[in-house]
Amino acid sequence: MGEIAGPHSGPNVRRRRYVVRGRAVVTAMATSVACADGAPSILEPRSDAARRVEGLWWLMFWISAVVVAVVIGFIAVAVRRRRAERGPVDHRAVRWGEPFIAVAGLGVSGVILAGTFVVSLRVLDALSDPPERPDLSIEVVGRNWWWEVRYPGFVTANEITIPAGETVELRLSTVDVIHSFWVPQLQVKKDHVPGVDNTMWLVADQPGRYRGQCAEYCGLQHAHMEFDVVALPAAEFDRWLAGQADPAPAPAAPEAVRGRANFLSSSCAGCHRVRGTTADGELGPDLTHLASRETIGAGLMPLTPENLADFVSNPQDDKLGVTMPPTEITGVQLDELVAYLLELE
Repeated sequence: MGEIAGPHSGPNVRRRRYVVRGRAVVTAMATSVACADGAPSILEPRSDAARRVEGLWWLMFWISAVVVAVVIGFIAVAVRRRRAERGPVDHRAVRWGEPFIAVAGLGVSGVILAGTFVVSLRVLDALSDPPERPDLSIEVVGRNWWWEVRYPGFVTANEITIPAGETVELRLSTVDVIHSFWVPQLQVKKDHVPGVDNTMWLVADQPGRYRGQCAEYCGLQHAHMEFDVVALPAAEFDRWLAGQADPAPAPAAPEAVRGRANFLSSSCAGCHRVRGTTADGELGPDLTHLASRETIGAGLMPLTPENLADFVSNPQDDKLGVTMPPTEITGVQLDELVAYLLELE
């Protein structure tokens, strides 16, 4: 029995179905980009700067989609004509061959490339200067393989805390190789270049935690060189700033007291600084308020007693190639050391 035509059939309905399916495909692609492995995405902007980048991304996506569709259409037409002719092609009979190639292949392509180049330059120019005078200036130093964050009066690591809705200037430097600072939801990437102090700015629309990543291959642990930008409400940020400026709290639990003694008598104190103690090392991250952070190893793993004990005892097992050597402290002394570190809030 043949198909019966009706109000829910016909070319218009089929066309609408294709449009709906096309939109679904694009949405699925965008979602997969945004959510793959929990990675941050430029398609989830949380600042005016990131929204400009998102607009540029969609512009290039749709231009590319149209170009691909046109090319596929020409290929289909060429294959169909070739099958219909079933014989040798008389190239003299082909009309608009060379002019079409010149116009479509060179002219149209040139206009598209020039147009996207101009739009890209305008976006980059708009992102080069902050929208207003920065409210806070922070220095971020790239290291193999972690991030040192220097505030006025204190130093922390791997978490960059900023006030939400305010302009923050970042001064980017490095002590070893080229790194690249990138927070997809907030700004474009910018390199840390040896001997050069670059600057950029951040503004987060709303409080939240935004993941960043080194975007320039910098060595063995490049993929494990992450950081978080933590945007807090203004009042909460002021309290955080005051708390971080304080020296490390004295340990309360007897186990933590013994752990501090273990820390100060070991090689830990030669590489790490804990303000308020004799530990004044500068090779590794400042641990004064380590327990206030959510991760260790530059975003490698959550900060838990088990992970911390494992990382302290032999960091090479978790992050091969880091400059931190294995620690000789084991057993009860290691548990005491971990107890002390977890009291550094």
